[in-house]
Amino acid sequence: MEGRPREGAAAAGVGAEAEAEADPDQDRQYCELCGKMENLMKCARCRSSFYCSKDHQKQDWKKHKQVCKQAENIPRPPQPESTQVCRDNSKKEQEPLQKPLQKQQNIPEKSDGFAKARVDPRSTPLIKPVSGPESGCDPQQVGHDLSNGQAMSPQQKLATEYIGPCMNKHGICVVNNFLGDELGLGVLEEVRALYTSGEFTDGQLVSQRSDSTKDIRGDKITWIEGKEPGCEKIAVLMSRMDDIVRHCNGKLGNYRINGRTKAMVACYPGQGTGYVRHVDNPNGDGRCVTCIYYLNKDWNAKEHGGILRIFPDGKAQFADIEPLFDRLLFFWSDRRNPHEVQPSYATRYAITVWYFDADERARAKEKYLTGAVEKGEKVELNRSTESCS
Repeated sequence: MEGRPREGAAAAGVGAEAEAEADPDQDRQYCELCGKMENLMKCARCRSSFYCSKDHQKQDWKKHKQVCKQAENIPRPPQPESTQVCRDNSKKEQEPLQKPLQKQQNIPEKSDGFAKARVDPRSTPLIKPVSGPESGCDPQQVGHDLSNGQAMSPQQKLATEYIGPCMNKHGICVVNNFLGDELGLGVLEEVRALYTSGEFTDGQLVSQRSDSTKDIRGDKITWIEGKEPGCEKIAVLMSRMDDIVRHCNGKLGNYRINGRTKAMVACYPGQGTGYVRHVDNPNGDGRCVTCIYYLNKDWNAKEHGGILRIFPDGKAQFADIEPLFDRLLFFWSDRRNPHEVQPSYATRYAITVWYFDADERARAKEKYLTGAVEKGEKVELNRSTESCS
């Protein structure tokens, strides 16, 4: 993912149509019905709404026709209208669609069925794989805007105009080229050094009630605070993550984020290791947002596997996220996002941080304290809860 796409959606691609290439907001386009962000076609009438198929266009026509007729009577500006990645579904169409805006990348599906999300993995996912440099937003392409007379930093703009709205709408958000090659490679070098030094141990489960942990997850992990020698670049990454979340705070659902875990550095050592479907925070331990940074240079999902597949709860769709170098991923940590790491056939590195909601974390601590006291156990309120993605 060494490319440099413009600001855009979590699964947007580079347009094949000349007009789309001239559109500075093409990466914000998505199907008005299902939210898919690849292989889109433009409404031929209003030219401001997009669909992944004629069937979805027909299904959405009842809602879209009034907006489409209004748009038809409004003089178009000299430049193409932009579409917002995480806007409400307000513009929809049934008229003939124009040719696709980008080519589809075919990625093999290797998952078993998942009853809770009612997904048939042999079918085409409604949320397409997030794969390659075309997918996601590139913070290095986000410029400065003026807001109330004050300059908005690129990170603030990224957080408030892309990540916050995208999370609130989809519950999943991808950012490409987060640190840039130089700093990203520095983080990778530190992680490799940690791994070769023997600092990693077998990943554990939230509820350690089974003797078959290795059958459930095959990663090796270590926890980093950011002050350890040889972890200076990792500390910078954590600081950048914190900056993004701070700018989003108050705009991510109803959460009031007031802290996070240490960084969990994880390695799947290849050989088909993965992590079965799970939820990071199934029991209200306070974690509300999962933030993952990937470090895998020249990763090829067809050859190496290792895709993170997310099953948004209650939806007949899934999202495939390739663990590409310098890619940052956000998603809700609770039962809304069951997910799995598919078997990896090459060494796969990731750094995960979980952010806490103040109210839920306080309730979790109180519940833990009460239960531990009743059992006469020693209380450790700041102990990290381990779960990996």
